[in-house]
Amino acid sequence: MSLRPAASSATPASTPLGVPGYTFADLHQPERLASLYERFCEEVQAADGAFWSDWDAYRQAPDAPRTPVALSNLLVGMAPHVSRFVARLFQVGAEADRLRAATSAQDDLFRFKIDFVRRRALPLLKAGATVAATPADQAVVDRLTSSASAEDLELAVARAGCLLLDREKTEKDTVAADIEALRRWCAARLHDAAYRHWVVFRFPETLDYWHLVEVQHPEPSVPEAMLGPDSHLRRRDGFKLTDARMQPREVLSEIHYCVLCHERDKDSCSKGLHEKDGTPTANPLGIELNGCPLDEKISEMHTIRKAGDAIGALAIVVVDNPMCPGTGHRICNDCMKSCIYQKQEPVNIPQIETGVLTDVLKMPWGVEIYGLLTRWNPLNVRRPYALPYNGKNVLVVGLGPAGYTLAHYLVNEGFGVVGVDGLKIEPLPADIVGAGADGPRPIREWSEIYRDLDDRVLEGFGGVSEYGITVRWDKNFLTLLHLTLARRKGLRIYGGVRFGGTMPIEDAWAYGFDHVAVATGAGRPTIIDMKNNLIRGIRKASDFLMALQLTGAFKRGALPNLQARLPAVVIGGGLTAIDTATELMAYYPLQVEKTAAQYETLAAELGEPRLRALYDAEELEVLDEYLVHGRAVRAERARAEAAAESPNFVPLVRGWGGVTLAYRKRMVDSPAYRLNHEEVSKALEEGITFTENVNPIEAVPDDRGALRAVIFKREGRERQVGQVGGDGGDTLLTLPARTMLVAAGTSPNIMYEKECAGTFQLDGKKKFFQPHVVGRDAAGALHLTPDANGFFTSYEFEGKFVTYYGDNHPRYAGNVVKAMASAKDGFPHVVKLFAADMASLDAGGQQARDAAWARLCQRLDTEFTATVEDVVRLTPTIVEVIVKAPAAARHFYPGQFYRLQNYESVAERVDTAAGRVPLLMEGIALTGAWVDKERGLLSLIALELGVSSRLVAYLKKGEPVVVMGPTGTPTEIPKGQNVLLLGGGLGNAVLFSIAKAMRDAGNRVIYFAGYKKGEDL
Repeated sequence: MSLRPAASSATPASTPLGVPGYTFADLHQPERLASLYERFCEEVQAADGAFWSDWDAYRQAPDAPRTPVALSNLLVGMAPHVSRFVARLFQVGAEADRLRAATSAQDDLFRFKIDFVRRRALPLLKAGATVAATPADQAVVDRLTSSASAEDLELAVARAGCLLLDREKTEKDTVAADIEALRRWCAARLHDAAYRHWVVFRFPETLDYWHLVEVQHPEPSVPEAMLGPDSHLRRRDGFKLTDARMQPREVLSEIHYCVLCHERDKDSCSKGLHEKDGTPTANPLGIELNGCPLDEKISEMHTIRKAGDAIGALAIVVVDNPMCPGTGHRICNDCMKSCIYQKQEPVNIPQIETGVLTDVLKMPWGVEIYGLLTRWNPLNVRRPYALPYNGKNVLVVGLGPAGYTLAHYLVNEGFGVVGVDGLKIEPLPADIVGAGADGPRPIREWSEIYRDLDDRVLEGFGGVSEYGITVRWDKNFLTLLHLTLARRKGLRIYGGVRFGGTMPIEDAWAYGFDHVAVATGAGRPTIIDMKNNLIRGIRKASDFLMALQLTGAFKRGALPNLQARLPAVVIGGGLTAIDTATELMAYYPLQVEKTAAQYETLAAELGEPRLRALYDAEELEVLDEYLVHGRAVRAERARAEAAAESPNFVPLVRGWGGVTLAYRKRMVDSPAYRLNHEEVSKALEEGITFTENVNPIEAVPDDRGALRAVIFKREGRERQVGQVGGDGGDTLLTLPARTMLVAAGTSPNIMYEKECAGTFQLDGKKKFFQPHVVGRDAAGALHLTPDANGFFTSYEFEGKFVTYYGDNHPRYAGNVVKAMASAKDGFPHVVKLFAADMASLDAGGQQARDAAWARLCQRLDTEFTATVEDVVRLTPTIVEVIVKAPAAARHFYPGQFYRLQNYESVAERVDTAAGRVPLLMEGIALTGAWVDKERGLLSLIALELGVSSRLVAYLKKGEPVVVMGPTGTPTEIPKGQNVLLLGGGLGNAVLFSIAKAMRDAGNRVIYFAGYKKGEDL
């Protein structure tokens, strides 16, 4: 990961903190966290004995009968104590005071907005009336604000207005004329675009649930096709953050809009809206209003932040949502949907939550403050500080939102947690993670780890949050989560490990794990019923997003190959389809511009005739198309630079065919619209077309077998029975398409059961694992019982069990926050399994337990860390890569494939016209040729010339790599079978080694060494 190097004056972990007796290193030691908590409790008791008495009763018996309002009051009362203590600990009291002062300085804005603009100016605009301010009115405003800074005219006007309101009480006649002038001036500017950013002129609109997205229909012949309004189009260039968060004033405006419902136990944003019988209320779109899946104390957070206390507000958030960098703006909106305002725009709670986090991160040591609150938070009375290692080990499979949240909870409970993921997970710098004995180097400024999104290393951590969400969300928050968890001594993270391939479940028990938690998320994409649905040009949307994000293809200097042509069609109506369409729209100009630049560089070196001779006719056709488009992109960039404006690629992309999102139902029926209509609006702003009521029935190939067009059935256009004219030609719609990406949904990832049938019982629809609960029989033995609310699978081995979470679980499938909620709701069941062991834990054995954990980590490092032993060019077109990967080697079977990747953070870099370019390879599927299980060696063979050349360039001896596999199954070549092995250009020595391995596995092998790919046998 290319983070800034530590400065020579970097703060060491041994630096003392503001509370005497503690250092930064102590904040990562469980026993020191316990001591710090006791210090905090003593100080609060001494400062406010009466309040402490109530709080102490709560922390001693958190489940005792207590009204929701009483609980809220306790949290709101304690949060400032936590804030002051933490501010003193990190010596940021001055910054905290400045934030409080800056917050209170905005109060006049919100008084003016309500008491003057809403009550006096808005009535002038009733029934569509318009108001024009006169020069005399402007002169009055200029006079009233003459002594204020011109940089903040909005606040100056608000303060002048509030002063007039105060004077009106005693000098009504004197100020009447000024009030009327200011009243007209405000009314005239309420709908003025130049003042659109003023919060005093923003008022909630009435919600029309069936018209939440503004569209236009540009083609009368295709009324199903919709574009966003031309006036809303945004000029996107590449993959920088496209949707910056609200400014602090805007966040405060949203907080002031909130009516703080927790004071009356009406905080539906958190608890949901319910009918009289207790069932959830549904909005007009049919969405149940259950509130925040995490039960976050939202209104209480608003109360504390309204007082200017960001640290206290964040402490409240972290009680129920410790992984809050992964939620908030652009991620979740369940809370907004359940806001008390149902007939008008809701409070933008996700923006507030992310604003609170950002306020803290902007402080000195903000990264450290957030990290501390995840493992030490007195507001969390059930677990106010993380516990030391308890000797029990849990394997968490999958490090998406469910997996990393579960890992956090279990580490805080004292478990040793090993998280594995099939994706490549980039290593973080050793000094900030804390690989040495001194502990992590403290990070003073958020900017030390913050990167522009088009320059940030794609870390792989976070699963779908990394590869499946657009750059409308700031993925630096994933880096923050990754770092926060990677620093935990009780957590080990390994990428490129496939559960069932590199690690069967039997291995988990053999390594010494006491429990396995499956959080592997969504699995196989849905295959749509369409003729020719596997021809060239068609791929799954999830494949495209992963290739785009995880290989770095979106970077201007990156070399990975990801090809797309226009026109493009995305099939689906969910958020994945929306993300795919916008990212393809942004990627195409970048792709063709890079192609043109690389072509020109090679042509200059090799000569154009020699270069073009390398391609066949079809490749030249695509290449020439890209060159024309790439040069048009370059010309537009030059035009925009001369005009001092952002380039506008939307007309170009639309002119080349554009990107169309095609959905089989109406837009208002689509999951994207119903769940998060703002994402649909934002996608239309980027220039995509949304075509509704069309269902794909056939992909039409060109004369080379590649996609040329897609034929759709126009839903709802069938002729009525008995109508003259049959079914009519207008029931079909043909759209030209060179690329089609399918985002038609996914199934839960139950691949382990499919590969190893009989391991897990499935539900009646064979879609999810069958849920169970664990109980004890009369003899005290643990046993499983089917239960719809359970977190356990049917699996049991010698008293050990497997739980499952996130999209794997039917109650929590669907979004990031539900996945996190599954971890929050499910981890206590894991803890309960080991309650008796924890109760009898001997504190004197801690050193031995810690040593055992270190030994396990050392063993797993050896097992799961892959390195290149050698790269051998066997022939001009065949390369052998010998990799040391003990776990993968141990589970080698002939006929399987492995995915090989290198790490961007350690890859060699070369100087190019585009700058220092990392030799980063996309995941390449290679055939296993031979294995030395004792030495942990795998031989992987690349047969394609292009792939082989890149391997030689990219891989160096001793370099760490990811070898995920097997991607096939052990049953692909059953023992005792007759195997016909075709060389396909393989050299005899390599072919013989593969044949020998198959024979040694118990197969009878016939092989043809001279057979070449493409020949008839």
